[in-house]
Amino acid sequence: MLDIRFIRENPDLVKENTKNKGYDVNIDELLRQDESRRGLQQQADELREKRNTISSQLQGGKPSDELIEQAKLIKDELATIELTLREVDELFTTILKQVPNIAASDVPVGLSEDENVVAKVVGEPTHFEFTPRSHADIAAQRGWIDKERAAKVTGSRFGYIKGDLVKLQFAIIQFVLDILTDEELLADIAKKAGLTVSSKAFIPVLPPLMIRTDIYDAMDRLEPRDDRYKLENDDLWLQGSAEHVLGSMHTDEIIDEAQLPLRYIGYATSFRREAGAYGKDMEGIFRMHQFDKLEMESLSTGEDGPNEHLLFVAIQEYLLATLGLPYRVIQKCTADIGKPNARGVDMEAWLPGQDNYRETHTADYMTDYQARRLKTRVRLENGELELVHTNDATAFALGRIMIAIIENGQTQDGKVEIPRALQPYFANRLVL
Repeated sequence: MLDIRFIRENPDLVKENTKNKGYDVNIDELLRQDESRRGLQQQADELREKRNTISSQLQGGKPSDELIEQAKLIKDELATIELTLREVDELFTTILKQVPNIAASDVPVGLSEDENVVAKVVGEPTHFEFTPRSHADIAAQRGWIDKERAAKVTGSRFGYIKGDLVKLQFAIIQFVLDILTDEELLADIAKKAGLTVSSKAFIPVLPPLMIRTDIYDAMDRLEPRDDRYKLENDDLWLQGSAEHVLGSMHTDEIIDEAQLPLRYIGYATSFRREAGAYGKDMEGIFRMHQFDKLEMESLSTGEDGPNEHLLFVAIQEYLLATLGLPYRVIQKCTADIGKPNARGVDMEAWLPGQDNYRETHTADYMTDYQARRLKTRVRLENGELELVHTNDATAFALGRIMIAIIENGQTQDGKVEIPRALQPYFANRLVL
């Protein structure tokens, strides 16, 4: 959440930003509750000081009736004020949590995703001498996806992934791990992107697949709850993406600056209800209730946070380009970047089966918005404490990138050319 001091000092900016992001939050009411809260807190502190003074007097000899009565009145008054303070503080916190993060200055102002900006287009849509098929048709013919049998076991929007598609998924995973744990390669990616950042490698992580309500809420990723799966008898949710459990792993910690940036590459099976999907999104494995993702997460100083975001974007471009996939880079507008985000970038790969670009990657920069409630801080070299800045970004959503590989690499006889970068993971096999 935002620092209340920032809101006090910049109420008009916060109001405008809240409007631009499409949220309805009464900032004036928030500031009124804040003023009331601070006044009540001051009264409570003064009464506690008086109570302590009288308590020391009561311990010396026989206290007077007047002193005893005064102590009783202070106790009753303090109890009343503390009750009111708790009520005001609860309302204040509820409103404060609704205030979205401040968008970066270069984020386009827009009312919907229709006003996102295409920042770059790389490669041309794949051309075929035949009518391209969808991944769903090819996978059905090859026996790679079985949603019918999965429906008998779990219901709709689940699937069995089989055969060469499983091998492809694990090849992609190893491909990503090899890249993100190679400091020389990361340094080269940063240099080509014009970034002066650490070349520190990513730490591979297999995170928990569940998360507590309070931590999910502190990450500001719990909403919309209707899109999440909750365990009926536990205070636990199935995470919707690996960054939910990676960004929160240093809750209530103070990290030395020398340890930063902390970069993680997490692999997790994730779960979302994905309500409202229709049309092409329902075909094959494009939008499933259960899916596997490789997710990048970074904790850094505030000074390094913006460049960490740009590095993640550069890595995403490198991954797509190395697989030879046509793609475009989308700078998301204020209404589409999300509540905790200061900046958001999407990558969309060309899918011949849909004759369209579709989202395969997202890169989110949250500044210190998440860290404030998580209480994740860094001790700077000068000894001062500040909140860390968090970044998360898709390395690959495995289902969607396999769709892109299948549809762009398809041959007329229904086979799929393996991208050159992945062939070593198939003993230099050329086709699936």
